[in-house]
This record gives sequence, C-alpha cells and structure tokens, in this order.
Amino acid sequence: MFFGREKELKTLNKAYSENIFQMVIMYGRRRVGKTTLLKEFLKDKNFILFLAEEANDQTNLQSFSKQIKKHFKLPDHFPNFPNWNDAFNAITDKAKDERIILVIDEYPYAALANKSLNSILQHTIDQNWKDTQLFLILCGSQISFMENEVMGYSSPLFGRRTMQMQILPFDFFDARNYFLDKTYEEQIEFYSAFGGTPYYLSKINAKLTFTENILKLFLETSGYLYEEPMMLLQQELREPRLYNTIISLIASGATTMNELSSKAKIDSRITNKYVSILMSLQILRRNIPFGADTFKSRNSRYYVDDNLYRFWFLFIFPNKGAIELDEGDQVLTGKVLPALSRFIGKPVFEDICLQWLKRKNKARKLPEVFVNFGSWWGQDKEKKKPTDVDIVASSLDEKIILLGECKWRNDINYTKEIEKLLDKKRLFPNYDKYYFYFFSKIPFSSQARKLEKEHESLKLIELKDLFSF
Repeated sequence: MFFGREKELKTLNKAYSENIFQMVIMYGRRRVGKTTLLKEFLKDKNFILFLAEEANDQTNLQSFSKQIKKHFKLPDHFPNFPNWNDAFNAITDKAKDERIILVIDEYPYAALANKSLNSILQHTIDQNWKDTQLFLILCGSQISFMENEVMGYSSPLFGRRTMQMQILPFDFFDARNYFLDKTYEEQIEFYSAFGGTPYYLSKINAKLTFTENILKLFLETSGYLYEEPMMLLQQELREPRLYNTIISLIASGATTMNELSSKAKIDSRITNKYVSILMSLQILRRNIPFGADTFKSRNSRYYVDDNLYRFWFLFIFPNKGAIELDEGDQVLTGKVLPALSRFIGKPVFEDICLQWLKRKNKARKLPEVFVNFGSWWGQDKEKKKPTDVDIVASSLDEKIILLGECKWRNDINYTKEIEKLLDKKRLFPNYDKYYFYFFSKIPFSSQARKLEKEHESLKLIELKDLFSF
C-alpha cells in the first residue's frame, strides 16, 4: 500500500522528466519510508539500486559491482571492479545515451567504510557525469552525516546536489490511513502511541482494538515494539544510558534544560550536548515562545518529537520488569489507560489541531492566510501569573493573529474556558485583527454555541470537524 508521499513522488518524477544530470540527496530517520518511496518511484524505470551495508569497503564494492553487472547483463565470469572509479565509469558511457537512475541507499555506510568515496564521487560527477542523463540518488538514515558530510560546506560533494528531500514521518491525517475503520477518538489514540512512522503503523492489526494492539506489540516481551526504540538508539549512539535518562525525563514532563540537569544530576553543559544530539536525530524538538528569537531565546521547552518514543519511554521503559514477568496486562490497566487522556492532551492533541490548521491554511480554507505558527507561554503581567496559549499563528505582515486552545477532556466548563481564550487577546497587543479557535474532544454545549454566535471571530471545532476538509 502506497500513500502519503504523493508530493515527494511528484517532485522526483518531475526532476526525472528533465533528462539532464541530477543528484538528489534523500534522507530521514530509519523506518520512515525512504525505501518504499524509492521503490514506488523506480517502477517501470531503468535503474540500478545498490543498498550499502555496514561492512568494509571491499564488501560494498563487490556488492556494487554485482548490481552493475546484473543491470548491464555482463557474464558471470566478468571480474568485479577493482575500485570505485572503475565501477562508476562503467555507468558513464551508458548514461550518455539513456536515462539511468543510480540509487545508493544507506550511502553513509559506504562513505564511512571508504573515507575517499565523497571525493571519488565528486570527481566522477565533475569529469564524467555532469553532461550525461544519469539520475543519481544518495539516500541515508544517518541524518547528521547526510546534512554535514554530504550536503555540508566542507564536503567534497558540496554544490553538486540538484535537489534534497528530507523524508519526515506522516502527520496524523496521513497516518490515520492505517486505521480508518476506527472511531475518531480511537484514531487519535493509535496516533498517540504509534506516531507517524510508516513501518510502525504497518504493524497495527486493524482487526484488533487499540488496547489489544498495545498489549501485543508493546507489553509482551515477544512484541515487535517491545525493544524497538532501545535497539535503534544503540545503533545510533555509543553510550545510550544518559540519552535514555534524558528522553525518559522529557517524556515524563521535564521540559526545560534546568529541570533536565537537576533531575538527571548532570552538568548543564553535558545535558545540552546530549539534548543537541537527540535533536539532530529528530527524537527531541525544541520549542520557543511564539515571536521569540530562535537564536537568542533562553526560554526553551523540549519535547519528544515522536509519539512512539514518548509512549515507550513513559510506559514501557520504566515497567520492563513487570512486562518481563508477563504482567503486561497490569501495566496496561494500572499505568497506561489511567494516564492516556493526559498523555494525549499535551502535546498530541495540540499537534493534531495545529496540523489541521496548517492543512486548512494551505487549502486557503481559513479566514486569512497565516505564515507563522507556534505556541506561546510567559508571564501575564496584568494578572501576575504564568500562562500559555496552545496555538498561535500570524499573517505575513503580522497584523492578523489567531489564538487557539485545545482541550482533550470529557468534562469541561466551556463558557469559562472560551472566555479565558478570548481574554488572552490582551497578551498580544498591536494586531489589527484577531481570530480565536477552540478545539474540543467532546461536543460543545448550547452556551458555548451561543458565545460563538456572539463573537464573529470565534470558531468552535469539535472532533468530527477535524476529520473534514
């Protein structure tokens, strides 16, 4: 099943149709669907696909040679290429007269095994390939390597790429294709635990309930996702112990650097280093208040930027002892289900509401066009207490602003909460026009609908509204 990557596929096919040399850099986290996208793109095309291994240079060169010989139907006794230059040159003459796609998947493995590979490739591009019809794709899961060693200024390959594509996890509205037959609330529950990584979503058994899937995949030692985050971290990091501590603390609600350093009992400089590495792996994200300077603001909050990792480090990691005693059902009823509503409320439901707004905005279905999105927290100077706004968006000229509140609750005083949202206009003076969006898990009361009629700028969004475009 292929869906959710239509934009990326269209971009690749458009570049392919130009019949000139192209060098595409494609990168993204493991399991995010890069290879699936490549396979869809390669259908019915003339291509060589080489998957590099975490092995020595000779092993990768031999494997690459076999793919070239297979593609060009060379006899079995034809010798393997003695070096990468000769292997690349074997493609050159063919690519002068025909469109050939060369994909090197997991390129970092090959480049790390041969420190000269970037330079060899650069020389081949400059001397041989730039005037051919070769469509070269370098793909990799090691994000920092692809950004720094392939696209970075100091890389021999700098300036050679014609396009880069970062493949990100699905947002909620693409991820829900894996569980469309579930209720709206159940769909959000699935997304809160599995996130938007296609490979993990594919493990969901749509015939089972949410709790049955959690038990089978997370809360049994044989479950596919029982060890998954830990195994991936061990592949990426040399010493995962401190990283585990930091992710666990953030998943549990410690969102500032001071909180992390204090609770982990780690020097703030070391904590900052570990957090930066986890951000480069796209496991953590840094938020700053809307309107603050990205580089200067010290008022940062950190969140686990992957729902599955957040779920795993909050519910699985601290309860592994019980799970290994076959008490997964006790973890489910005693830990997961009682905390699930709060777990979804912040930040999962807020993220979904923001994704909805961005999609509506892109489709030009909001009252104005907004270009800046975020959230805000700070001091309410008038009331002398801290406060926050779940969603803030502004227009390009910064004359129009949207303020949003998101409530994932079964019991709520709508009138009070809506009036609180309307009052937060005070926190954002000097705008010409204000809009207010209130998102709710449950249907709004008649009093709330009356307020909506009284305030033209107020829009109330129920769960069913999130599923309509």
